[in-house]
Amino acid sequence: MEEYIVSARKYRPTSFDSVVGQQALTTTLKNAVKSGKLAHAYLFCGPRGVGKTTCARIFAKAINCLSPTAEGEACEHCESCLAFNEQRSFNIFELDAASNNSVEHIKTLMEQTRIPPQVGKYKVFIIDEVHMLSTAAFNAFLKTLEEPPAHVIFILATTEKHKILPTILSRCQIYDFERMTVRNTIDHLKSVAQKEGITYEEEALAVIAEKADGGMRDALSIFDQCASFCQGNITYQKVIEDLNVLDAENYFQIIDLAVDNKVSDIMVLLNTVINKGFDGGLLIQGLAKHVRNVLMAKDPQTMPLLEVSDQQRQRYQQQAKRCENRMLYEALRLMNQCDIQYRQSSNKRLLVELTLIQIAQITQPEEGPASGRKPRRLKSLFKHLMQSAQPRKAAPQVAAAEPAASTTPRTTASAQSPIPHIPSASPSPAPSQRPVHKKPQLKSSISFSWSNLRNSSGQTAMGNDEGKQENDGQKADQHTFDQQELELEWLSMCNRMPQHLSGVANRMKNMSPTILHFPAIEVVVENQLAMEQMEAIKGKIVSTLKLHLRNNDITLNMRVAEHQAQTKTLSRREQYELMEKENPSVAKLRELLDLQLA
Repeated sequence: MEEYIVSARKYRPTSFDSVVGQQALTTTLKNAVKSGKLAHAYLFCGPRGVGKTTCARIFAKAINCLSPTAEGEACEHCESCLAFNEQRSFNIFELDAASNNSVEHIKTLMEQTRIPPQVGKYKVFIIDEVHMLSTAAFNAFLKTLEEPPAHVIFILATTEKHKILPTILSRCQIYDFERMTVRNTIDHLKSVAQKEGITYEEEALAVIAEKADGGMRDALSIFDQCASFCQGNITYQKVIEDLNVLDAENYFQIIDLAVDNKVSDIMVLLNTVINKGFDGGLLIQGLAKHVRNVLMAKDPQTMPLLEVSDQQRQRYQQQAKRCENRMLYEALRLMNQCDIQYRQSSNKRLLVELTLIQIAQITQPEEGPASGRKPRRLKSLFKHLMQSAQPRKAAPQVAAAEPAASTTPRTTASAQSPIPHIPSASPSPAPSQRPVHKKPQLKSSISFSWSNLRNSSGQTAMGNDEGKQENDGQKADQHTFDQQELELEWLSMCNRMPQHLSGVANRMKNMSPTILHFPAIEVVVENQLAMEQMEAIKGKIVSTLKLHLRNNDITLNMRVAEHQAQTKTLSRREQYELMEKENPSVAKLRELLDLQLA
């Protein structure tokens, strides 16, 4: 049985012309070989599986070829090329920096640079994944990289260029490899399938190319997997089944249903997709990419941006004719919001369902007033209701209740007018427009005035403390309070102080007001600065205390604390020494346990 070799190794390029998707870069390297203008260090950087190490090997073989072609390619017939192809060349060294990243490995490599090549012109050192070298290894490599021997060329390859020291980057010629396009990947997979005798569908190869995400090595690995699953006949249905990829037909159906405003059908389709094991966020991401492709298919100038097969391109063009630009723009905006909020959402399926419902209603015609209220009229409707709930104007004063009205039950009046209207001072309307209100029944011998009710309720509803003080002061202006009640009201007053007085309020919370001679109150202030701040609001403090303690004779005296009255803060050692002085048993216990002070 013939030994099986994976496609990524079997069809690895051996010349610059066979490298896929890097034409500009390979042309530059071939011109360098033809002209003989070679740098001492090269850096190949780019994503995985795009040909960095492959190009490094081809380049190393070409510069050591004894008779290169006119195009800058290796001849494949000389001793140097044969030795390289048979993996017995002593002029080309490959080092994996991921496992050889210490200073000792770099020093061993530097010792090998002193020996000139036996066959060929140059010794080429290919260091793969060079970003894995330690900082010490980079520093040991730096001097040799700056001034290497004339027969030494370094080719560094990395997937993370930002991790390499700037001093290394400045000494290299940098080549940035591009990701493989879907079209280039499909064409290369077609050639591999023809060489292997495998039948295929172009849509299936397009799915493999999209799954590879720009890496040719990944594409060939997925191709081998699908070829094994499909047993030599790669079809679209088998590929999406093997790779567990959501069928693009679902996206076409969702957009068609959204154009027709069929919300229920979209919900059924979403449930089918979720039951197959696909995540709702994955559906939204794929649908957003699909809508983007539909938008690109509407304009011939943007058609080249579609990286799909020819059959898919035709389907996108057909669906683009049905969709309006406004719908596509709004759908993209809604799906972008859903994608942002998906991770933070606690009910992810509901978020996806709401997004699809909104997309399906973009092209829905607006309903008229007869069929229901529009969402835009929600604010105006509330405004209308608020205006209708305003109190109506009535006469300034209503006479006493008539004897006939007293016989009517109050429940009837409350049912007809649940909220009594308090009239304002504006002139009363015409008698024909004046609403009929049931008069409040208090006592038969007392008449009642709505104006008096308004005035009394206005006094009760006053928000400031001074108005309450005038109202309550007449009832109880000599209330007796104790020390506990004073401290409680003082703390409550500090908590009610506005934001711009928060600093003063925090200091006042640490103060303890005391009753010297009732109702005189004294407060000891920490320092002169706090004293000045409290003097500015002393009048408001006194007014508030008078109001809540219900005593108009309260006076407030504030004084700064004396320096001797301030207690000294003791350290832990001083606290222990004081304790030992007061209780000699503590010293005996320390000696008995052989303890030492920290």
